[in-house]
Amino acid sequence: MAITSGRNFWCLCSSILLIAAPSAAAETKLFDSVQVTPASEYTFGIEGPAADLDGNLFVVNLGKAGTIGKLPAGAAASELFTTLPEGSVGNAIRFDRSGAMFIADYKKHNIFTIAKESTEPAVWFHSDEMNQPNDITVARDGTVYASDPNWKGREGHIWRIAKAADGTVQGQVMPAPRAMGTTNGIDLSPDGKTLYVGESSSGQIWSYTISGNELTGAKLVKSFQPDTVDGLRTDVAGRLYVARILKGTIALMKPTGAVEREIALKGKEPTNLAFGGSDGKTVFVTQRQGGFVEAFRTDQPGREHCLQRGRC
Repeated sequence: MAITSGRNFWCLCSSILLIAAPSAAAETKLFDSVQVTPASEYTFGIEGPAADLDGNLFVVNLGKAGTIGKLPAGAAASELFTTLPEGSVGNAIRFDRSGAMFIADYKKHNIFTIAKESTEPAVWFHSDEMNQPNDITVARDGTVYASDPNWKGREGHIWRIAKAADGTVQGQVMPAPRAMGTTNGIDLSPDGKTLYVGESSSGQIWSYTISGNELTGAKLVKSFQPDTVDGLRTDVAGRLYVARILKGTIALMKPTGAVEREIALKGKEPTNLAFGGSDGKTVFVTQRQGGFVEAFRTDQPGREHCLQRGRC
């Protein structure tokens, strides 16, 4: 969540995302971000981008809270995909290996799922014990990990949500070796053994080893300035892409915390990002400042894109 306190080759041209021939796509400059949707399409709560294997991008809060927008492959403007039940507001979207969509509803403490080829959200998991499900990531076996921040208390934790042997979906807070700050961006390493968590309050990125229902081996990966980190994603090489809200960049760094580059963006308030395009190497960024999506090309596909293809 943004901090509220103080099939196609893609060519990014003239603020319009166009389908192009492979040769043109190959000539696209890496890490050169371009606005791809009109300003003010989305609300101040623009978040949760995720792309399917057909090249469509999905983003929460198109025009008003509680909606999910869809940017079709090759399109220059979003269209309404679905609306969540009354009172629910999405914050994060992810896809699993089957193509099912998962949405974190921070208002009503739900995780919704939408089956492939459907637009109807169904409650997959609910808990009144949550502060709010903020960002989510999906493992190879379908387990969902959700960050659960307490913004006022500047603290948080991580939920593990998965199907039990009897088919019911069960969730629990994962014990961790340290007290966490406001847990926000979250993603897995390509092998699924490490969970990366960004803490907005401290500006820190931490890694944890997943040991069943517990988080162990806490390691500080990187310290940024407090309140300057939001969503994060990993690529198939294990690198992290961190949305530097208020700074207007995406920090691309190694698992060691070494920053390879800071990718300059058009807007100054990136909330989250997602890998998409036919090869998973187009990175879409949601911008709270201006309510639009921008995108750039990178050199490695994202973990989630690889997961959807059944290769990770």
